[in-house]
Amino acid sequence: MTTLTHRARRAEAGRNSDKKPNSEEDAAADRDLNDGDPDDSKDIRLTLMEEVLLLGLKDKEGYTSFWNDCISSGLRGGILIELALRGRIRLEPLSMRKKRLLERKVLLKSDVPTGDVLLDETLRHIKATESAETVQTWIELLTGETWNPFKLQYQLRNVRERIAKALVEKGILTTEKQNFLLFDMTTHPVSNATEKQRLVKKLQESMLERWVNDPHRMDRRILALLVLAHSSDVLENVFTSLADDKYDVAMNRTKDLLNMDPEVEAAKAGAAEMIWAVLAAFNKS
Repeated sequence: MTTLTHRARRAEAGRNSDKKPNSEEDAAADRDLNDGDPDDSKDIRLTLMEEVLLLGLKDKEGYTSFWNDCISSGLRGGILIELALRGRIRLEPLSMRKKRLLERKVLLKSDVPTGDVLLDETLRHIKATESAETVQTWIELLTGETWNPFKLQYQLRNVRERIAKALVEKGILTTEKQNFLLFDMTTHPVSNATEKQRLVKKLQESMLERWVNDPHRMDRRILALLVLAHSSDVLENVFTSLADDKYDVAMNRTKDLLNMDPEVEAAKAGAAEMIWAVLAAFNKS
């Protein structure tokens, strides 16, 4: 859907729905969402979708760019990765017939609710499907990009507004009404600039001071957020405040990271397959 923006600046197989609601494994996955990042706020926990939207919002205006037609599908990809990181879904195992990421189906691993409305709605959709679907198909279904009228029921509606309201509840955004000549629009300006700056700084440092030159040594949520920011066409917002030399370094490293072969990286021991599968889906789009 998108490519990196170059800028010249001053020069289990099958479902497992009988898992116990108080599963210790699922609870641990939810508790450990931000493990590995010592700078994370102890008071505010954001989902990947909330972080992507926060990166895409204009701080004072409170809305995303009118020209950004990628963020909707990017947010749906974020939902799939978030569910995988929380231990709710996974890709079906490799087989002789299905070796490539985009051929493998998304399987339900646990139907224990996450407590997030969008995640749990998606979880119900995945559980309700008669036949499993691939990552790319799920992104399309959740976005509403399907010619099959019987599958329009899987579309997630008003996703941006629902995520924005969640950020309002967490004290990061506020709600206002703006008049655009012919219509009024609800906007959500940033009210907690510190939290957004913390998020931007975390991503910048991951490509600069904390650069490890190996995606498998990176924090999985950082890796996922870079993939999603790229897919949602908001990556430029992360690095735009950097000095020219640091900007070039950060963008080049990010470009190299995102140009890696998802099939090769997903096959490595301990790889987060869903992250690479989502990247592969957007690379193909």
